[in-house]
Amino acid sequence: MTDFAGKRVLITGGMGFIGSNLAIRLTEMQAHVTIVDAMLPDYGGNLFNIAPVRDKITVNFADIRDVNVMNYLVRDQDYIFHLAGQTDHVLSMRDPYPDIDINVKGTAVLMEACRYQNPQAKVVHVGTRGQYSPSTKPPVKEDAPTLPLDTYGISRLAAEGIARAYHENFGVCAVMLRVTNTYGPRAQMKNSHSGVVNWFIRRILGGEAIEVFGDGQLIRDFLYIDDCIEALVRCALTPTAYGQIINLATGIPVTFEQLAKQVIEANGGGSWQYAAFTPERAAQKPDDFYADISRLREILGWEPATPLLEGLRTTIQFYREYRENYW
Repeated sequence: MTDFAGKRVLITGGMGFIGSNLAIRLTEMQAHVTIVDAMLPDYGGNLFNIAPVRDKITVNFADIRDVNVMNYLVRDQDYIFHLAGQTDHVLSMRDPYPDIDINVKGTAVLMEACRYQNPQAKVVHVGTRGQYSPSTKPPVKEDAPTLPLDTYGISRLAAEGIARAYHENFGVCAVMLRVTNTYGPRAQMKNSHSGVVNWFIRRILGGEAIEVFGDGQLIRDFLYIDDCIEALVRCALTPTAYGQIINLATGIPVTFEQLAKQVIEANGGGSWQYAAFTPERAAQKPDDFYADISRLREILGWEPATPLLEGLRTTIQFYREYRENYW
């Protein structure tokens, strides 16, 4: 795929997990990449994430809520990948204001900037599986109820609605993705709030037992970062994707117990044990989730292909080599 060669691309939240991996991929595809990231503490922004391409991209340390900054940055961009946001489920239960301010207002500022400064730009909006009702029985389709119980899911649903409204009302082309649990290199590893797979890996590399909540039978759908990035790129380049809400997932159910055992196998050793849900996580009423990816297959003619064990091995090797930049 060479369609990004010479194209101008803006990535919000580009210093974070998904954004930095996307920046590296697009640079390899010869795009002119600009990153905007406020580098808010504990939000996953990491200068080391872009080390392989630091001299090939433009970096703006700025906040997406800044109207003047975003009005400037969206000009002349061909594609915009909107990844910036508050992504901590636990924090959203303690303090709802960052979710509302960053996820909702930030998205509105971006889409307004596109409307008035660059309505020809194509926007890939990245949301979350957390927008669905936790009681929805899997596999979950895009038309399933959207009744999130935490401020994080509510704010992400509102942000998606803003992107969709600007697509419908103002002609700013946008595709809205709902992404499942994603893991891999360049994720934050300082706490357990932003990804169960990476936290399991941190514990195993630290010589600690993996703690599996509840009875270990809670089901999730785990997506390797390279597959996530491939889907983002393909969605941006697929005209029929615009205007659509699309699940980005593997569609493969995996229990937390199975995950722990595969992490141990990928590491070549380790242990795991059951643990009680924390009050904050229990309040979110966690339930089983894996996605129906029929729409993804139909629109892109593609689906994620990285086996879980292979993705875990690659991720573990990355953090073995670079752990001092993430611990």
